[in-house]
Amino acid sequence: MADSHTIVAHQFEDATQQHESSMLGMWIFLATEIMFFGGLFAAYTVYRAMHPAAFEAASRHLDIVLGAINTGVLLTSSLTMALAVRCAQIGKRWNVVVFLTVTMLLGIAFLCIKGLEYHQKYTGHLVPGASFSFAGPHSREAEMFFYLYFAMTGLHAIHMIVGIGVVGVITILAARGRFTPTYYTPLEVTGLYWHFVDIVWIFLFPLLYLIGSRG
Repeated sequence: MADSHTIVAHQFEDATQQHESSMLGMWIFLATEIMFFGGLFAAYTVYRAMHPAAFEAASRHLDIVLGAINTGVLLTSSLTMALAVRCAQIGKRWNVVVFLTVTMLLGIAFLCIKGLEYHQKYTGHLVPGASFSFAGPHSREAEMFFYLYFAMTGLHAIHMIVGIGVVGVITILAARGRFTPTYYTPLEVTGLYWHFVDIVWIFLFPLLYLIGSRG
């Protein structure tokens, strides 16, 4: 197994400095991601303020049950990711592998459910474009809602796919004994990314699915 004297890159003085630099780098990266998603959230806020009735009507066409299930799936995946980090801290290698594997499976389940939702929108002619069809007086404004829906949830899904790939690599490294109680930085920064993606969904779910009355 690796020890703390063999995993310090040459540009760092010691393992502590390397860990702090890695964490700082990830937080800076996440700050840029917040700004990236922030543009979409700002656009959503502006258009919803301009067309509240249309956004409320369009929101009723989202499947709140599937959205709620996906919320539970992601919250559970954050728990298993946190447990993986904790197991690395106390040296339980195979527990790390198990929890990371469960995290990946939950991420895949999320994407499958989201794919089912997208299929529902496609068959219901709610994908913006030439075939878009929305009954009522707010068709154009509702189409803007679905533009934002697909942009925001699609971008989130891409981040989820990337996260699953990274967790897969980290799982392989964990199985090979790469991490110890004195060195688990890659796992920890991966956990930060995963929690960020989950938090983004925690904002998307109420903004898209829970706005206004669902009568």
